[in-house]
Amino acid sequence: MLKNITNFGRSGVADWFIQRISAIILFAYLIWLVVYCCVYAPDYASWRELFNLFSVKVVSLFALVSLLVHAWIGMWTIATDYIKPTSVRILVELVIIFALAIFFVWGVHILWS
Repeated sequence: MLKNITNFGRSGVADWFIQRISAIILFAYLIWLVVYCCVYAPDYASWRELFNLFSVKVVSLFALVSLLVHAWIGMWTIATDYIKPTSVRILVELVIIFALAIFFVWGVHILWS
C-alpha cells in the first residue's frame, strides 16, 4: 500500500517515457530560444515584447511544466534509489513537491504578470 502511494502507481516505463518526452520538449524550447537570440540579438525591449505574445507565454508555460515533471521524475528516482528509510524518503519527496510547486507558481507569476 505505501509503495503505491510513494510512486503514484506508475510503471518505470511510463516514467522513462514521460522523462524522455519532457527532455525533447525542453531541448526544442532551448533551441528555439538560442536561434531567436542568434538571429535577433534581442535587447530588453524586444525580449519583453516577445514574451508578451500569448503564444510564447503558452509555449513557455508548457516548457515550465515539462521542466518540473522532468525534475520530479529525476528527483523521485534518486530518492527511491538512495534513501531507504520510508519515512525519510517521504519527507524528502514532500519537500521536493513543495519546492516544485513554489517554482511553478513563481514561473506562472513571471510569465503572466
